Amino acid sequence: MVSRKRRVVLASGNFDLLHLGHVKYLEEAKKVGGENAKLIVIVARDSTIKKMKGRTPVMPEDQRRSLVESLKVVDEAILGYEELDISKVLEKIRPDIIAVGHDQHNIEGPVRKALAAKKLNIQVVKIGKFGKEELNSSSKIKRKLIELHNS
Repeated sequence: MVSRKRRVVLASGNFDLLHLGHVKYLEEAKKVGGENAKLIVIVARDSTIKKMKGRTPVMPEDQRRSLVESLKVVDEAILGYEELDISKVLEKIRPDIIAVGHDQHNIEGPVRKALAAKKLNIQVVKIGKFGKEELNSSSKIKRKLIELHNS
């Protein structure tokens, strides 16, 4: 019996205030790898979020990483590199597929550019949006909390 190589899918995000949209994104990401895929998730560092969004996350990076790794669908969760070096990530993880969330516009372009520059044959898959608009983002959850607190 010939065993097929387990495909590695790489996903990433901030995962601040983990919610159902995050879980669905990760479930879909793993599915694109096919049967027996391995899902590795990079969780953004606090300093990266501060640099990119101009604010610190609600939850510290070690807690966000632990929460993500506790999800049944996730095989491994690691903290990202402080310097946002896509090439370094690709060398370390060697994914077969990179799953990009529907709202990760600032990631997709640089990833595709890095893959082209290194002539790497890694598939980039955009994961669609999940469900209703209601509470499918950390920002919306924060707004809802403020709204409930002020009413």
